[in-house]
Amino acid sequence: MSEEHTIVHRVYQAKGDMTAADALISDYLPFIKAQVTKIMKRPLDINQDDEYSIAMIAFHEAINGYSKTRGSFLNYAALLIRNRIIDHWRKNNRHNQVISLNTPTNDENSTLEELVPGEEYQEENLVIREATKEEILELSHQMTAFGVSLTDVAENSPKQTRTLSACKSVVAYAREQEEIMEEFLRTKRLPMKKLLEGVDVPRKTIERHRKYIVALLLIYSNGYEIIRGHLAEVMKGVTAQ
Repeated sequence: MSEEHTIVHRVYQAKGDMTAADALISDYLPFIKAQVTKIMKRPLDINQDDEYSIAMIAFHEAINGYSKTRGSFLNYAALLIRNRIIDHWRKNNRHNQVISLNTPTNDENSTLEELVPGEEYQEENLVIREATKEEILELSHQMTAFGVSLTDVAENSPKQTRTLSACKSVVAYAREQEEIMEEFLRTKRLPMKKLLEGVDVPRKTIERHRKYIVALLLIYSNGYEIIRGHLAEVMKGVTAQ
């Protein structure tokens, strides 16, 4: 039995067994630590760095959210760990604003220049930018196998709220049907007949926006959480039919 097959077997066992889940996490602590160190670009302090706890929680989340359609479990877990840490950094920094460095602070003897986040903060933002770039490149490469490019997605994106809502309902239904997702990833084609059986959306609408729907299904099935975050903002207020 290969190592990857063994891991997948243990992951499925751990989904409903906390003892098995704890044992799996314990066995892969070196992997988790290595991922955090890689993301932080410095040695990990397990007693001080919140990122370590976040990574362990993300690994457990990966166990519960994994399916064979996602490919390698360890790749999926590594991606989820990275995304959860980046989300943590973004939330902590979301209130930062660009203002004059000479603005006085409450301390009469100091200015904001002395309070500018140091090198560690800058490294965190660099990691976020690099991770975003990596996600876009990885998604672009994956879409190529499905005959779709980023330009295609832009040109095939719905222009009306009603059509956007219809496409969203198609994606939501497909994601809930493991059989549909397995066929989609295996054949690299939308299983049109099965989709039409489950959603009240005209065939013409699905065909016209096929490349857009393909891109969304790839995004939502492969852990592109930075891109998903941007999509969530775009999709605000759009209600699925």
